[in-house]
Amino acid sequence: MKIYLIRHGKTVGNLQRRYIGSTDEPLSPKGIGELMEIAGRNGLFLPGPEVSGAVYVSGLLRTKETAELLFPGRKLRVRTDFNECDFGEFENKNYEELKDDPAYQSWIDSGGLAAPPDGEAKADFSARTCRGFLLSVEELLKEGGSFGAFVVHGGSIMAILEQFAFPKKEFYDWQAKNGCGFMADLKEDLWKTGNQILTNIRSIP
Repeated sequence: MKIYLIRHGKTVGNLQRRYIGSTDEPLSPKGIGELMEIAGRNGLFLPGPEVSGAVYVSGLLRTKETAELLFPGRKLRVRTDFNECDFGEFENKNYEELKDDPAYQSWIDSGGLAAPPDGEAKADFSARTCRGFLLSVEELLKEGGSFGAFVVHGGSIMAILEQFAFPKKEFYDWQAKNGCGFMADLKEDLWKTGNQILTNIRSIP
């Protein structure tokens, strides 16, 4: 089975380099334009409408809009476990607005592992994301489709690949630009026997 992990297109907050987690922004006009270009290139990689499989998105608008552009006509499966990390008090702010905040500096010093004030710790975020991925793969295996596409968030992709990619890499090694991501192979017989890994990982587009 092929697995596709694609980050949503750009929002206004992305363009302003803000921490956009739980904020439910739509795609920006620039983001839509870029996605239309990417969709043409991704046509060499992404499955067409005749291929059996499923497309998953988070509960946030920017992933749904992206999936509709990249997988037109496909029914989308919404999984809120794939929502981006909640940045708490840092939400919808950028570095310039936060650089003098001691709590922000402490969070940066932790490598982003600690929970921002009123936000979500990296470990909790990764755990719920990977739980959602496991449940989705279980669903895909039962249905017998040939692919699963996950049009989600940058953090969601990093969490999934940190946990399941083989060979192993660190969380931040799996960063993807907006509208881009990774494709991987999931060996169904291995997965069903407990060897839950994604292999042959390559960038798209």
